Amino acid sequence: MPEKKPTLKRELSFIHMISIAAGAVIGGWLAEAPYWFSVTGAGGALVFPVLALFLVPVGLAFAELSAMLPFASSVNVWTSNALGKEVAWYTNWMMYLVQVVEPPLMAFIFITVINHFTPVELDTTSQTIIAIGIVSLWYVISNFKIRITGTLSTIFFFSMVILSIIVALTFFFSGHWSWDNINISVDGFKGGLFPKGFGGIFIAMAVFSLKYIGFEMTPTMIEETKFPAKRMWLVIISALVVPAVLYLFVVFAIGGMAPWNEIAGMAMPEPELVTKLGLPAIIGIIAIISGCLHALTTLMGFWTSSARVIYGSAQLNQLPRSFMRLNRYGQPWIANLIVLGFSIFFCIFSGENWVQYIYAISCTAAGIVYLVSCIDVMVLRKKFPDWERPYRAPGGNLLMILGCIISVWIIIGSVLELDMGGYISLIIYLAVGGALSVYMKFYRKRHPGNEPRTLTPDDIGTETSAFEG
Repeated sequence: MPEKKPTLKRELSFIHMISIAAGAVIGGWLAEAPYWFSVTGAGGALVFPVLALFLVPVGLAFAELSAMLPFASSVNVWTSNALGKEVAWYTNWMMYLVQVVEPPLMAFIFITVINHFTPVELDTTSQTIIAIGIVSLWYVISNFKIRITGTLSTIFFFSMVILSIIVALTFFFSGHWSWDNINISVDGFKGGLFPKGFGGIFIAMAVFSLKYIGFEMTPTMIEETKFPAKRMWLVIISALVVPAVLYLFVVFAIGGMAPWNEIAGMAMPEPELVTKLGLPAIIGIIAIISGCLHALTTLMGFWTSSARVIYGSAQLNQLPRSFMRLNRYGQPWIANLIVLGFSIFFCIFSGENWVQYIYAISCTAAGIVYLVSCIDVMVLRKKFPDWERPYRAPGGNLLMILGCIISVWIIIGSVLELDMGGYISLIIYLAVGGALSVYMKFYRKRHPGNEPRTLTPDDIGTETSAFEG
């Protein structure tokens, strides 16, 4: 019997994609803000828009590549054409790491909310069990139609933006907001926007890039979109601009309510500040609801993207074809199961310092992916100048060189934030990628006809035809 053609369903609209991408980028300050303030104080509010501007070259690189080669395998197929299959495999493996660590991060944010309402803080074992339960629940939901994810993301995205603005405005006009809280000198550090000086700014410019991770996920869903690939640049830019404005507004709102070191010591600054300063309790509840919506949209988007990275790798015969199997709702259920396994792994090994751990390890991987993608653009422009580019990033190679520079900055700053456990985890992860590559070489010997594929513009619309019959 002929094998069923494993084709993803095109059910995501332009608004769905903006909501998924921007919603995935806007995540988690409910529990992550203390880390932001510990790195560089209230000045993080200014770091975010500057970083968004610096990431534009990288975003436009992704836009050009995804319009020219619109496949779920995204980074994998771009790098395969530009730099070869081996480099493509490891770059894609880093791309998978960027995506798959986010669901566990969001699960721990839900746990922070739970701890806020319990008289005794949950121990590490209990937190890990609950986190595993949360990602397992999403595994079930992820196997239904992609339209459900798109619709929920749209509802949650617009709701959380409105609720976040309400909380921030309440802080600004509460009578407690003061610039003195930003200027005050504490713990031996001078006051002002950047109490830790250039060192804090340098680290923030690297690790805060995690709060923009999400724009690079959009190409992995391009086989499920209902609009032209040349419009993807608008989705990517929206995923940088909207969060930048919101981060700027919210971080300043929080920063003026208490000294930076006090905020750095909180679990969830917004509701804790509401309680401490006697503001209406409903504002704290709104902040928690908004934070939960942030976490949900991030979890949904990154889970979806992680599964597509696995699906795309199988599409290129870099993983067994079984990873492309779709259920009756058009979802890659085996790929979703792989994502669940990795999510459970990171839930177990993130430890108590989960925010810093996941920030550093995922930003290191993201910097590598960004650097290679900018190089891909320049190489492919030279190797295949005649390939149709429905969207072409402006500024020539100069823009891509700027993208390479910011990518290296991200890598260096993130590596400096890694502790020994982070280095060990990254080495283990790379070793697993190497082992998979070796396994696939043996797999192909036993299953002839599974040589790695390199998709080109000629394969658009027929990327799964090789699996028929």
